Amino acid sequence: MACFLSQRQINMKHFVRNRVHRRKSDIYQAVTTVCRIMQDVLKHVEALEPRFISSLKQVDGRYAGLQVLSPRHLEVSLFLNQMGVFNFIDDGCPSGCAMLKLSDERKRSMSLWTEFITASGYLSARKMRSRFTSLVSEAIRRGNLQAQVRIISTNSFSTVLSVTDIYTVEIVPAFRCGSIWPQNTCVWPTLGTAWPSQPAIANVKMRGFNLLARDPYPAAKPINTEGDAWVLSFTEAEELLLSGGCRKLCVSMLKALCDKHLNITGDPIEYVHLTNLVLYECEKHPREYEWDEDCLFDRINGVLLQLVSCLQCRKCPHFFLKGVDLFNGKSKTSLDQAAKQVWILARDLTTNPIGFESL
Repeated sequence: MACFLSQRQINMKHFVRNRVHRRKSDIYQAVTTVCRIMQDVLKHVEALEPRFISSLKQVDGRYAGLQVLSPRHLEVSLFLNQMGVFNFIDDGCPSGCAMLKLSDERKRSMSLWTEFITASGYLSARKMRSRFTSLVSEAIRRGNLQAQVRIISTNSFSTVLSVTDIYTVEIVPAFRCGSIWPQNTCVWPTLGTAWPSQPAIANVKMRGFNLLARDPYPAAKPINTEGDAWVLSFTEAEELLLSGGCRKLCVSMLKALCDKHLNITGDPIEYVHLTNLVLYECEKHPREYEWDEDCLFDRINGVLLQLVSCLQCRKCPHFFLKGVDLFNGKSKTSLDQAAKQVWILARDLTTNPIGFESL
């Protein structure tokens, strides 16, 4: 048994060196290529409309607002200024969303975004992203960037671009919301949980969250305000919560496994699902020693088994948001196929000491 476990540890380290690090290097090159082109696009957008100031800049070696959704699918949040004249409302909104409403109707003319405010006083995410898509289209034309980037036609108002015909990039207008926390739509922190510590919870809440002008999460019962609602994003909270121990390494290894073995038609499994389930695993195993490298295989196996269960139930609850199912909109056939694939993967890794090497 000791020999089996020792062989597995060696095998996992080899997997990290050869697969995980190589994947990170490939994604870094992709991000560098995409961001260089996106910075050109956003420079021309800013020249057309100075209110849309480019926030895609490197900070401590990382691009602010960039999220890698898959090896060839990226999302860029363009952080906007001046949200001060609006109140944050998350009661009676679509699941996972919030509204921004004028704090005082007399302040309508004071807002930087007057033309995007509805008659009811709400700042409309739909109007914002529709206008932004028009600006991006014009920026590509004026910058003679058609050979590098083009807008992809979609059924939404979102700005989705094809970059060098290889990468798909969605640019999303966004607001940062610091020092506040959604009271109605958010289910985190879980009552009675031992993880994270109270100081860590306070730090996450102080850093806040983002509001994105993108299409809402698919819902069983659409609400009339969906088009004007802003989607809540907790990427910074995830970053803080996953620091320490081998949590981030666990996520990276799962992503590498997903890229190689779980690339299934219909994309039933995405990076967001893996990160979501690792956060649940952190709650199940709150002690720091449970996230030492000696326990790494157990944590990976735990997440894979959670994933199988979610796929079989066809439901993956969002870690932060009440009423949001991350599998909503996925086909039952693809979810069932993914459940079988993940089970085979988990079984092979558990029973074969050189499972990572043979994959």
